[in-house]
Order: sequence, then C-alpha cells, then structure tokens
Amino acid sequence: MRPSIALSFAPIAAAAAIVVAVLAAGAGGERIASAQTPVAPGAIAGTLPAGGGFAGVVWGGGTVDDLGAAALEAGCDVASLWVASGGSLVRYIPDAPDFVNAPFLALYPGGALPNTIVIVVCAAPVSAARQIAGCPLFPDDNPWAVDISGYPVHPRSAAYTAAIRGSGGIQFLHADFGENPDYGIPYVVVPAGQPGVPVSFDYADESDPGPYPIPPDAPVEAGSDRHVLVVQRGACRLYELFDAQRDAATGGWHAGSGAVFDLRSNALRPDGWTSADAAGLPILAGLVRIDEVRAGAIHHALRFTLSRTQRGFIHPATHFASAITDPDVPPMGLRLRLRADFDLTPFHGDALVILTALKRYGMLLADNGSNWFISGATDPGWNDDDLNQLKSVPGSAFEAVETGAVITALP
Repeated sequence: MRPSIALSFAPIAAAAAIVVAVLAAGAGGERIASAQTPVAPGAIAGTLPAGGGFAGVVWGGGTVDDLGAAALEAGCDVASLWVASGGSLVRYIPDAPDFVNAPFLALYPGGALPNTIVIVVCAAPVSAARQIAGCPLFPDDNPWAVDISGYPVHPRSAAYTAAIRGSGGIQFLHADFGENPDYGIPYVVVPAGQPGVPVSFDYADESDPGPYPIPPDAPVEAGSDRHVLVVQRGACRLYELFDAQRDAATGGWHAGSGAVFDLRSNALRPDGWTSADAAGLPILAGLVRIDEVRAGAIHHALRFTLSRTQRGFIHPATHFASAITDPDVPPMGLRLRLRADFDLTPFHGDALVILTALKRYGMLLADNGSNWFISGATDPGWNDDDLNQLKSVPGSAFEAVETGAVITALP
C-alpha cells in the first residue's frame, strides 16, 4: 500500500512543531505524529502500529538501520519507510537489493536520514497462513515472503515473455491442481518423534543425507515426478524427495534427489545443487494451499513451470536444468509478477485470492514443465470451476521483476 500524506510544517526557532497526517483507506487507518520539542538523534517521536500498519513519526536523525532498530524496540518490524522529497514520496525497503532502493540512496547516501518526518510501514506478525504445523514457513524476510509489488521491472522482461510465447504450448495461466487427487503435490505433517528411515539417492552428491522422518504411508505425487514432502513438527524441518520409491530392502526410501530445509532459516543450498525441485528451491514454500486460500489471502510467492529455461539461475534458486545459453530465455528463480493494471474485477473466490497474491508476491520459476502452470497442494476440496477462471489470464499479463543477477558460472 502506498500511503497518501498531507504535510504541514510550522518551524518555531529552537523547537519546531511538526505534524504529519497519514490518511489511507486500509490497514493503519489515520494516525498523527506530532513533535513539539526537538527529537534526539536515534529517537522516534510518535506511535508505531506494532501489530502491522503504518504511521507518521518524527525521526531524530540517523541511518535507516538505526531507525529500524529503534522501531523494533517499539514492537514494529519495519517493512518499508517513506520520506517526502520534492512533493512526492521516496521509499526505502530494508534488506532489498540496492537497485530497489536506488532513488532513496541517491537522496540519502548510506541511508543517513536527517531529523525529519517518516512514514513507517510495520509488517504484520507472521500470519497463520504462513505457518504450518506450528512452524513458520520460512522467516518473514525470506525471498518467498517478500512483497515485490514495488520492485522494478526487469530490463529483459519483454524478452523473457517473448521467449515464453515463442516456445509454443499453453499461453494462459493454469492451476496444476484441483478436485482430482491425481493433481497437485501432496505433503504430510509428522510429529517431532517420527523415526528417521534410510534414504538413498541417484544424485547423492547434491542431496542431503538421511535419515529422513518419512512414514511408510507418506503420500507420493502422482505422475513422473513422484515428489514426497514431509514437515516435522517441533524440529521445524522440511524434507523433500524427487522420484521417490519405497525401498523394501531397507524399509526406507530411494529417490533421485532430496533436500532438507530449516523452516526458521533463510539459508540457501550451495550454488549448483539441486533439491527435490530442478531450481534447488523448496517446493512446499510455493504451493497454493487450500487453508490459506479459504482464509482469504496468500502471503508468499507461488511456484510455476515453463517448458524452456536458461542454463542459469537467480537466487534463491541454486540450480539450472538446461543447456540453453540464450540470455533471453527465462532462468530458474526468475520472478514474474501479475501487472498492477490487470483488472481483477471479473474474478471471484479462490481464483481472486490467487491472482491478488500474484500481484503482490509474484511467482518463482522452479522447474521445467508446461508453460504457466502454477503448483498447489493436493486437496479434494478445490473447486475446479473456480480455479478454471485462471485459464482466462494470459501470459502477457505478467512482467519479470529484477531480484538479482543471473548466475551461469558454477564454483
């Protein structure tokens, strides 16, 4: 949300009266910050919405990191901050790449702010929709959870989408999940004490060794990929297998590859390593789940596939699965966003929730497959008629956003 502001300044010699009114029809409502006496450097005058929202405050001066630390002490995890300059607002997003914050840093080198009015946007606490089995589905600042609605369009965006069109096949969004239990990728939650079993791999040099706490009746994805996804309570670990088969000889499993992710960590796999996904990403993080959709909002990026991908990847992806060196072909980890001007008024229900998330969080290219297929968890509660609305969304409604460099050389 971009707040609209009305600013009035009444300088009074040694003590300036500064009032900022923040007006918006959304979370945060109307808040007023007023300082009748000078604010000390490193201090904030005003009330921050610790539960999420935004407020206008007076900052006593210091770096954006100092401001973030002061806000955190007040219970506000800063998602972004805005400063008025030349009649418009300039935004800073903590932990975003420098190119995202370039306009702000050009005005305030090193992120050093003077004593000034700042609009501070506080992140809401980790929502239940981004928790699973009592664990966070990765931290709030994880790439999957980052709001990229304000990220710049990638300079190769038009070339990437043209390459997708040139590859033929489906050119409209498609839900690769639905009422049929043979569609979608299933997952299972196991208790903290679930026994580990041995797992062997075809690509052992890029797989995390076992044992894995996979029950003998764990659901296996239908089709050729045969993914198995397991979340362990308490330990907050995610275990994922590709091409999984029961191993009667060991009582365990054999798989093409496997990966273990700490759901409380942002750690990436080593560059060049796969996972249970071709891009080296966690699969569960990008699935559309029925519980979050029916709760009314998805708070993370989605996973999708394309038929032709580049021999390269963008973090958080760590692996490619192609020999194509054409730089105009999408690399693994590319983030696409539904354009802000795409009209959502014709849509309703689950489809509207999904499309809203695609505007805010976008989707990450995670595997080779059919064009524009987004992944979801297996659940008989899906309504195919509702999901079929997505088939009217053309690929041309998407744009690539800049999230980092394409890595083509491996260590």
